[in-house]
Amino acid sequence: MSHRLSGPERKETILSAAQGLFADKGFHGVSVDEIARAVNVSPAILYRHFDSKQTMYAAVLEKFAGQRQSYVDTIVNHGTRFEDALAGMTQVYIENIAKNPDILKIELHSLLEGNPATLAFFQNRWKSFTDYIEFGLNEYLPYDVPHREKTILTAGLMFQGMVREVLIQKCLQPQDRLIDLSLYELSNELVALFLRSIGINKTHLSRKATITG
Repeated sequence: MSHRLSGPERKETILSAAQGLFADKGFHGVSVDEIARAVNVSPAILYRHFDSKQTMYAAVLEKFAGQRQSYVDTIVNHGTRFEDALAGMTQVYIENIAKNPDILKIELHSLLEGNPATLAFFQNRWKSFTDYIEFGLNEYLPYDVPHREKTILTAGLMFQGMVREVLIQKCLQPQDRLIDLSLYELSNELVALFLRSIGINKTHLSRKATITG
């Protein structure tokens, strides 16, 4: 006799199927009927748990929000120096995405779809990086550096792009042209390269900041 799923179990099954479909096709590319077929239930059963496709999508995002990293703990564990904390934050972020690439897929779809609520959600996920970099560089860079304010603002955006591209290459591409480098090694090199580009010449990060894997 097959196991009859409880209400919470059924809801989680539906949510997992919806997450995978949203990751593959985006919000507009998925229908309620398609989600229902994926879990072998009728749309009527699905609507017992979620009022609409938008409600399901919001639940998927909420699930991601529940997995948000504690960057405060990261800074404490990796030291308070700017370069060490940034390396630790990067490690935590990439580990989270590597375990659940659907987050990155849905983010990329959201950029094309232009959903304001979704875009705000993912912008907030990156905000910890950009805010910390802007704060750190404001403390670190001398005030007589040419174009200081522009440098601080663009540095955070540059690092966000570097991290995202590494994740796309290592987590989403069918063929990894950097297969000889682990995600952690690549991340470590990325952080060191970024630091050098803004004048922090760290050939090696400190023992606390070293990313291993």
